[in-house]
Amino acid sequence: MGNCLKSASEDDNISFLRENIETTPRESIDQQNSSQPTYTSQSTQQTSLQHASEEEQIKIAKRIGLIQHLPTSLFDGSKKNRECIICFVEFEIGDNVRYLPCMHFFHQHCIDDWLMRSLTCPECLEPVDSALLTSYENS
Repeated sequence: MGNCLKSASEDDNISFLRENIETTPRESIDQQNSSQPTYTSQSTQQTSLQHASEEEQIKIAKRIGLIQHLPTSLFDGSKKNRECIICFVEFEIGDNVRYLPCMHFFHQHCIDDWLMRSLTCPECLEPVDSALLTSYENS
């Protein structure tokens, strides 16, 4: 799967900046800046960034906790799945695998990385978090 859109390169940004500098005289920039006061507080911005990063850290910690509750095992060759659908590498006997509540399994490192980005099974798209909570309620 590829991206059809052209990514912005550094050259595009530089040429855009040069155009703005060339078309706007320095004096008018100074006049614009002096007529419009700035009310943003640097400490307020830093506090909101720290708060956002704390929320992000809490979210990551919750995901890691959820992932650690999912069972792991060693691949023994008895299952019909022979290939991890995340990395497309065949399972070998003794590989660490992690099972999801839907009973699909993947290389442990592959699914752990996947679940940090998306809490759904990559095979059946079942939400892992709600399925895990339901399995605790049924126990």
